[in-house]
Amino acid sequence: MRMDLMKGVIDMHVHTNPDLRLRAYDDFELMEAAIRVGARAIVIKTHQGSTVDRAYLCNRHNEIVHGKMNDFTMFGGITLNRVVGGMNPKAVDVALRMGAKVVWLPTQSAKNHLEKMKQDTSRCVEVIKDGRIVPELKTILELVRDYDAVLGTAHISPEESFTVVEAARNLGVKKIVVTHPEWWVVDMSVEDQIRMVKDYGVILERCYAQNMGGGTYKSNLPDNLEIIKEVGYKNVMVDTDGGQTENPHWELAIEEYMQYLLDHGIPEEQVYHMTHTIPAGLLGI
Repeated sequence: MRMDLMKGVIDMHVHTNPDLRLRAYDDFELMEAAIRVGARAIVIKTHQGSTVDRAYLCNRHNEIVHGKMNDFTMFGGITLNRVVGGMNPKAVDVALRMGAKVVWLPTQSAKNHLEKMKQDTSRCVEVIKDGRIVPELKTILELVRDYDAVLGTAHISPEESFTVVEAARNLGVKKIVVTHPEWWVVDMSVEDQIRMVKDYGVILERCYAQNMGGGTYKSNLPDNLEIIKEVGYKNVMVDTDGGQTENPHWELAIEEYMQYLLDHGIPEEQVYHMTHTIPAGLLGI
């Protein structure tokens, strides 16, 4: 890499063990990999609830093992699936008070996710009813605003995303990320992504690869290059959504992603903006 873009890199979406599905690294292994390459921060994500306590233990472990010899920080968030009671303001409040930086709407419990996976939608976590956000979500959005946290749209549909984002903006939520809009489960059209940025100033999170089912993954890099050219780099955040045993280890994936963008004509300062400046602003670091 022409300029050492790994130094200070931030990734706001990485999966680790412990998990219901085997991941490539556990929390400490990811932390050590991040420290080795000079990363500034990672947000660990789980579909099983909160990662806030796990992030705390990583930072404590870093302090004990490495002293004050690096500036790496692990952050956590909460995902509003059925496992935490879905739209549960109390769970969100506690997570935010304990330091959560991201509140993700439902992933595997989202109605859209269950529909796309051809599963029973009767047990979904609803974010919209009769064209409006559910009352509990209003309370959650107010909490996200008050703690200056990040709202992630997770696996809800594009139509739901527009309703939620509009409500969030009207309530004063400043930090909104559309979670991997390119993934076939979310399937937000390029036109809708452009409109999301133009109308609401959101950040589009564009990830390294997408799960096509049956353990196969498809590279998102060519598609992501196009969206950067379409909407401009200022509203695109480069993340990996990494941690799968089928994909390269986190530090290899993020480096490959940045190198791909450089090799295809995206200037270094723009790659830096998408991998350092945007996430640093979202995390308040």
